[in-house]
Amino acid sequence: MEPTTTLIYDGSFNGFLTAIFIAFDEKINVADIQKNNQCQNGLFSDTETVFTNVEKAKRVWNGIRNKSHNAISNIYFAFLSEAEGIELMLYTYVQKLMRTQNGKCLDYSDSTVVHIGQLAKKVGREKHRMEAFVQFQLSKDDIYFANIDPDFDVLPLISKHFRGCYADQRWLIYDVKRKYGIFYNLDHMEMVSLNLKDILHDKTVRSDVFTSEEYENQTLWNDYFKSINIASRINPKLHTQHVPKPNWKYLSEKKEAV
Repeated sequence: MEPTTTLIYDGSFNGFLTAIFIAFDEKINVADIQKNNQCQNGLFSDTETVFTNVEKAKRVWNGIRNKSHNAISNIYFAFLSEAEGIELMLYTYVQKLMRTQNGKCLDYSDSTVVHIGQLAKKVGREKHRMEAFVQFQLSKDDIYFANIDPDFDVLPLISKHFRGCYADQRWLIYDVKRKYGIFYNLDHMEMVSLNLKDILHDKTVRSDVFTSEEYENQTLWNDYFKSINIASRINPKLHTQHVPKPNWKYLSEKKEAV
């Protein structure tokens, strides 16, 4: 039986692409590709640690993109889904892609191809949901802050949108589930990890981190929101279609209902 190898990488997308490069370059019979903080040794496979190499990652990225722009988008979005076993599934997807004459020849009845496409669509929907419903609060440090806990790791996907919308303001969007955020300082964006226990509590309770004007503005907005409601015309089913309940925790006018 041909020996198999489990590749261990650092969890980053560039690290994953480097693992793909190593697998193809060394003609490795890949048993699995695992993050270094989640690795489980297989009974019948060796392990090899992959060190992230941006140049090798770029070569894989460009190779996939030359085959299909749609495929590179699907791969990146599906990777951010964090689905169990996604790395090996994506490696199989890339193998299938590279065997085709062009990216349009992928077999869209293939279960792996279909599943990758479905995951990418789910991540895309989550991206748009975050862009539509995230609300900022002004801190005493003059930084607009928003915390999110999306189903998928979409923070890298939404940062460009918010930089375009709020290019003249300093802001920080923090993913409380994954414990990292993106901070924009009016010049560039950077990844940060912070201890935010003091402000990630019940949103109905005021925090000293934010300005009193911020809470006054929220109160005014909530009063306005209540005043324009006509009780006899409330349609809960239609309302939740346009503003699904999972989004309520991001909206100040809904914090009492969460």
